[in-house]
Amino acid sequence: MPVPFTIESEFVVSARGRKFLPFNSQDEKEWSDPFVFIQAADTQFGMQEHYVEGLATDYGWDKEIAWSRQMISEVNAMSPRPKFMVVCGDLLDAWPHTEAEVRRQQEIDFKKVFADLEVPLVCVCGNHDVGNTPTPSTVASYRKSFGDDYFSFWCNGVFFIVINTQFYEDSSKCPELASDQEAWLEEQLETVRREKPQHAVVFQHIPWFLNTPDEDKEYFNITEDLRKTMLERFHSAGIRHIFTGHYHRNAGGRYKDLELVVTSAVGAQLGGDKPGYRVVKVLENSLEHKYYDLGTAPTEITLPKPKKTLLKRSNSYKAPKTPRPAMARTVSIADPSVLKQLLRASMLPYTLKTGIPDMPPPPWATFKSPKSRCR
Repeated sequence: MPVPFTIESEFVVSARGRKFLPFNSQDEKEWSDPFVFIQAADTQFGMQEHYVEGLATDYGWDKEIAWSRQMISEVNAMSPRPKFMVVCGDLLDAWPHTEAEVRRQQEIDFKKVFADLEVPLVCVCGNHDVGNTPTPSTVASYRKSFGDDYFSFWCNGVFFIVINTQFYEDSSKCPELASDQEAWLEEQLETVRREKPQHAVVFQHIPWFLNTPDEDKEYFNITEDLRKTMLERFHSAGIRHIFTGHYHRNAGGRYKDLELVVTSAVGAQLGGDKPGYRVVKVLENSLEHKYYDLGTAPTEITLPKPKKTLLKRSNSYKAPKTPRPAMARTVSIADPSVLKQLLRASMLPYTLKTGIPDMPPPPWATFKSPKSRCR
């Protein structure tokens, strides 16, 4: 008889105390070799039948379960194994405040499916996870089920920041929570400035923009004034990559040299893309990424060969000096030309002082030239 699935024993909630526990080590702050992580978005159990197919009641999420299972199977088979998978928001479709019972069933199925994932799972909250207008209650419910809604972690020399973008969309019912995130975020950006990680990356749900930083406000992006303020804030701190979801289509663009990536859904699509996920290669000086439809991603991921580690020469090391014997300051030599020759030749280790030699002087040391006959 099979053992019944229990959320508490099978699914690991990893984000606690504003940290991501699988990478809560000081060793992770050091860059070593290139690595891979998987970025997915909008698994959104229930959206396909409820929204795309228009079933108001008695809808299910078997399609999302199948898509997610296929993604997990492919990721588990990858070599080298990805460091982690991140789902950038809208884990489930049912609203937390109006469809609590449906959401509870979706949560059970989500956790049962993702318990099979063999790499750490980073959960990012989306609007369907805390509501379009979040409240202390909906945020608390999310935190209980999936862990912190914002946190940061180091992985192999790269600093990752996870934020709750719903606070930027509408924080009218939870201003204190939004303020807490802002204060925390400034601390994380200061960490980027101070520690200068190999790369600094942000994960969030709603994109600041879809294609260009100066585009008009719409449902799928953030209002323009706040957008420009936050983009400059991230850029000036050293953030160069932001990965998002929400749009259910692939998109993205750049603000200066900061890249914003919008990744389509594992679940229901709203454009011409197919369910899939993004493979991100983290290289020493860049990030490379590509979106793959389910069933098309490579099993073998090609990464540059690790560089040989060379022993670094310490700048503080100084070779010991061999003491050189002191030269005599006075030498009893009558002929100045002989003295000049001796000085040029560095004289050998004799201390020749008039009348008190340290050792018998060489013959040339007592040589006296004949008196000059010139008058």
